[in-house]
Amino acid sequence: MPEKSNQLKKLNAIATDLELSPELRIKAIQLISKMGTHDALLNLLELAGNEQLIREERDLALQQAREIIMSTHK
Repeated sequence: MPEKSNQLKKLNAIATDLELSPELRIKAIQLISKMGTHDALLNLLELAGNEQLIREERDLALQQAREIIMSTHK
């Protein structure tokens, strides 16, 4: 479990690093989503609320968070 937490922290750092390309930040958001955990969901919601990210990144984070929620209610 600590390994996933560490990976999530690293991916979050990439997703919020404005010096990196948007493409790389988007890939990090997608990888966070694939984790499918409650912590990943919270992280995605935090990214969706981050006004420093571009709209596409925020929309993707919200969409991915919604998919995690829907997958837990099947």
